[in-house]
Amino acid sequence: MDINLIGVPIMYGSDKDGVQYGPDKLRQKGIVSTIKKYNKIVYDFGNLSIPYVPPSDKYLAHKKIKYLDTIINVNTNLAHLVYSSLCSKSFPLIIGGDHVLGLGSISGASRYFNELAVIWIDAHGDINTPESSPSGNSHGMPLAAAMGIGIDSMVNIYYNGPKIKPENVYIIGARDLDIGEIKLADKLNINLYTMDNIRKIGIDNVVKEVINKINSSKIDGVHLSFDIDVFDKSIVPGTGTPVENGFSLDEGKQIMKDFLSTNLIKSMDLVELNPFLDEKDITSELCIDLIDWIFNII
Repeated sequence: MDINLIGVPIMYGSDKDGVQYGPDKLRQKGIVSTIKKYNKIVYDFGNLSIPYVPPSDKYLAHKKIKYLDTIINVNTNLAHLVYSSLCSKSFPLIIGGDHVLGLGSISGASRYFNELAVIWIDAHGDINTPESSPSGNSHGMPLAAAMGIGIDSMVNIYYNGPKIKPENVYIIGARDLDIGEIKLADKLNINLYTMDNIRKIGIDNVVKEVINKINSSKIDGVHLSFDIDVFDKSIVPGTGTPVENGFSLDEGKQIMKDFLSTNLIKSMDLVELNPFLDEKDITSELCIDLIDWIFNII
């Protein structure tokens, strides 16, 4: 399998400096050689171009959503790269950058597949809207927009309309949800597995349930979006919104093994590494360890 490595050095979704250096940090740590050692052909597409926008201009396009125009343009470009990668029968691996890029990667994958599912592994739901968001940071909105909820310019990225059905969304590991997100998840009956749920029924049972639901549906492709803040804050100091009571590294590896072993996963994001916040490269090295584990399975 050919791997298309796509860097998206964006920080405008989180409005937190440093996360834009995540892709280059992973390259410095040997992400390409790590994947290649498993006899994979890796095409490193480099980084998407991210124009500089001064902080004074962050609200020019929208009174609440920061850097909206740039976020729309970057995600549109990313969507086409992901779509093109899938058309070439390659596996797009998108490295961030903050999680706003998930809207672009989902949009590209959803154009390719007849019916897409998204497994969103994250401490947060990322299903806010401009009205429900406390911060106006769009990295908390991509999954809502992909489901057709939010402002038109985000919903209609790459092509008009929703990119994924709510019943095909699986959020795993959430433990820091805003009130608006909880209400939306209930309203849409999203498959939401909080850490409290996971601890009660067990990670293995959660994964089995998700796989069974996907296999019993008409889904023909799955995009997996992995935010490293799903790990417990004690092991990922180098991320912008760390949360306690998260997965251990072994738990993260187990859940990835269980999903990837099904051959359902056709594209993937790895996001929210912030080298500026890291301590002695602990977090970047954890990411490489995870990548090593992943591509030993795929």
